[in-house]
Amino acid sequence: MKRARDIRDQLEGLLERVEIELSSSPNELDAVKNAHVIQVLPRWVVYHELVLTTKEYMRQVTELKPDWLVEIAPHYYQLKDVEDPASKKMPKGVGRTSELVQL
Repeated sequence: MKRARDIRDQLEGLLERVEIELSSSPNELDAVKNAHVIQVLPRWVVYHELVLTTKEYMRQVTELKPDWLVEIAPHYYQLKDVEDPASKKMPKGVGRTSELVQL
């Protein structure tokens, strides 16, 4: 919650600097409250910054829908290549267990 408050304070300062009035919509509070909850990690993302500490963190992350990739770059992506792999079976000999065996 402290991080959320710090971000809000930064945004408020930026709005004041460019003389934009701060306004809130009570109807959008549910979306904000649920924004921190990630049930399923996205397969495709775009990020602005990668921070490397003892772990790697992406900042300013936005999820991409697979069909967006096909729409924007059909010469590079095909829907069969970007769709969710969880719905497909892995071929024999491919996957984490086979990698461990090969090591």
